[in-house]
Amino acid sequence: MTKVAAAAYPIAYHISWEAWQEYVEDWVKKAANEKADWLVFPEYGSIELVSLLPKAIQSDAYGQIREMQVFVEGFQNWYAALAKKYDVLIVAPSFPLEVSGKIINRAWVFSTKGLAGYQDKFFMTPFENNEWGVSSSEKILTVFETEKGSFGIQICYDGEFAVGSYHLAQNGAQLILHPSCTETFRGATRVHVGARARALENQCYTMVSQTIGEALWTPAADYNYGYCGAYSTPDLGLPEEGILSISEHQKPLWHFQEFDFSLVEKVRKEGGVLNYEDHKTLDFDFKNEEIIVRKMSC
Repeated sequence: MTKVAAAAYPIAYHISWEAWQEYVEDWVKKAANEKADWLVFPEYGSIELVSLLPKAIQSDAYGQIREMQVFVEGFQNWYAALAKKYDVLIVAPSFPLEVSGKIINRAWVFSTKGLAGYQDKFFMTPFENNEWGVSSSEKILTVFETEKGSFGIQICYDGEFAVGSYHLAQNGAQLILHPSCTETFRGATRVHVGARARALENQCYTMVSQTIGEALWTPAADYNYGYCGAYSTPDLGLPEEGILSISEHQKPLWHFQEFDFSLVEKVRKEGGVLNYEDHKTLDFDFKNEEIIVRKMSC
């Protein structure tokens, strides 16, 4: 069994770099104390670092993500240190990262060995495109392989499309993680509905981590609605509704779920339906871009 912790995470205001470090370590420590193997933080949880920038930048949605590039190295180093200290694998909060002159949305993964890899977001929401200047990334997917199982990541809006999860599952992912940041109940619902659909289509597990609460000092993440959930296909040996567990809405917490990955392999071979196999007859791709799938050992 692999125990995964998904965060319902409030974007906090910090008065110093050290205060931010203490805040993040407290979260990691709590999950580690519950014997979680993998920790998943939500999309754009890194925006709390904007609180360390001047007030004028905090109110500038476009400018703040360019100014927060000064924190990239420290952000990576701290999560790497925490993964090693607490003997856990961490999917860090996604970061609006400047790459080759454009901003993309990247989620880094850290194991006890250090930086294990990353996953970038493919599909941009209208806010990201039109108001924030965040761009789509190269079409590269990563399957993270560990001794406790394999997983892939679909950041927020990406999980509302079948293409990424299909390629991840077909290349070995048993669990698809969905870190997200949404403003409304309906936005959070779309992510969870997408996660349930991806679990059904690929006969795998999915798990959602979301931001919650208000951060009115930054227009980029001022309102957040979220909760956590873990899902499966509704089939052999798994819940009839495909819902493993759901957390309380809008409550800061770690949501824990244990996954038996042997059930994924069993249902793909012996299930009442064989979605995973039947999907091999379909052609999922981008019209003008090739998808590359790589495997990273954690």
